[in-house]
Formats: sequence, structure tokens, C-alpha cells
Amino acid sequence: MKRGIKILLACAVVAAGGAWVLTAPAPEPVLVAQGHTADPANGELIFTAAGCASCHAAPNSQDKTILAGGYAIESPFGTFYAPNISSGPEGIGGWSLPEFYNALRNGVSPYGQHYYPAFPYTAYSGMTELDIADLYAYMRSLPGDSTPLRAHDVGFPFNIRRGIGAWKLLYLKQDAVVSGELNAEMQRGRYLVENMSHCGECHTPRDALGGLDRDQWLKGAPNPSGKGQIPDITPAGLGWSESELVEYFTSGFTPDYDSVGGSMAAVVDNLAKLPASDREAIAAYLLALPAG
Repeated sequence: MKRGIKILLACAVVAAGGAWVLTAPAPEPVLVAQGHTADPANGELIFTAAGCASCHAAPNSQDKTILAGGYAIESPFGTFYAPNISSGPEGIGGWSLPEFYNALRNGVSPYGQHYYPAFPYTAYSGMTELDIADLYAYMRSLPGDSTPLRAHDVGFPFNIRRGIGAWKLLYLKQDAVVSGELNAEMQRGRYLVENMSHCGECHTPRDALGGLDRDQWLKGAPNPSGKGQIPDITPAGLGWSESELVEYFTSGFTPDYDSVGGSMAAVVDNLAKLPASDREAIAAYLLALPAG
């Protein structure tokens, strides 16, 4: 009996040690971007497509280049507050490019902690090294701000960040959601929708652990705030033509002459600043989504 208990305890210790190793933050080296001459103009387009200012500019601020943070993101797991990511010391001013890269691609902070997935690194994980390097260069050119970070309002057990490591094992994937035969325009649209603009973060339902249900990709989801439903934007759910989609991304007007509202207004404002070819690529990708 005693021998059996000892064996069980030993197994528990080994299992706990294995879990501790598997859930550790796992930054990766930045190799391709070394020696790359950064292009801040491309970085600005990425910044716009990714909607960085929509969450990280101070609420109600007129200057969207001052990334002081503070925007509240409600979820079933608690309320998360977007941090200061300005170029000042309270933001990313002291970050290296590898630290910035690993925050976006792997959800790992410069201090070796897991970020909560309210920060959409599960989408940004598919971004290229060179695009991240360009984004870094652009963001470092923006004004600094001294606003301190605001602690998230998250209770037990979700306040144990090491548990996010286990969550990442299930949900942090760098493969494309939609594969198969896609032309160059659709591939560009996929990159914008699945990665930079992280459309799936709102438009795809989540399971009980908060992970995206990829089998229901872009088929609509409950609003995390509990107010209403975020719409299905697949061809079956939306029923819009390519030109109607492009017009919506450009002006915010629907085929029924309604206008964009809510949080989508900021998204359309960002999309309207992208090249027309990018809006067309997003529309082409959405219309190429599989039926059913």
C-alpha cells in the first residue's frame, strides 16, 4: 500500500514537472529580420490594418497616435485593459525587436510572462518577421506617453498566468484557417483577415475555454459584452457581392443604405485607409470561404 502511494506521488511530481516545462513561455529567435532595412511606411499600413490604435489609444482621445492604453475589453473571464504601447518607457520604448516580435507572435512579454489572449497574438502569430520589423519601426516613431499600466480585473483561477501556457498548447496555431487553392489576391485577403486584422477574434464563436472554434470560422458569435450578436460574415451569412463588400469597407454603407455602427465603425475607418487592392483582397477572401 505504502509503495503504491509512493509511486503515485512520484508520478504526480513527474507530471507536475512536465506540465511546468510545457507551459513555460517559449520565445523564439528573430532571424529573418536581422539586417533588414525597416520600412516605416509599410509599418504604418500594418498598424492601420491591425487596428492598433482602436484598442491602445486612450479612450475618447482625438490623437490616435498616442498609444496610452486604457480601453476596457470585457469577457466571460474578466475585464482586460489595453496597455500603454507608446514609444515611452511605460510602453515599448525599452523593447528590442525580438521582444516585440515575441509579444506579437508568441504572446510572451519581455519579462517572460504569458500575455492574456485578449491581446490577439493568436492571429498575429501568422504575421511575417519583416512585417513585424516594419511595424516596430513605425511604432517607435510615434509619441511616448507616461500613462502607467492598469491591472486587469481577472479573478482566480484566470489570474494564474502560467495556466495560459496550457491554453496556448491548444489554441496558439500558426497555420492558416483556410487553405486550398487560393489565388494571389485571396492569399493577401487571407493574411489580412486571419492575421493582421484578426477578424476571427470577434466574428468566430469560442468554446468554453475561450478558444476560437475554427470549424465555425467567421460564422458569428455572441458579443463578449453580452450586448447582441456579432454577425456571420461568410457568404451564406452575409449574402453580399464583392463590390458591396468593398463599398462597405470603404464608406461604411451597407447594400441597404444603412451605415456601420458600434465597434465596427473603427474597423471600417481603418480599412478605408488601406489601399483599394487590400479591401478588394479581403472581399475576395470572404467570398472564397467554403459553404456549409
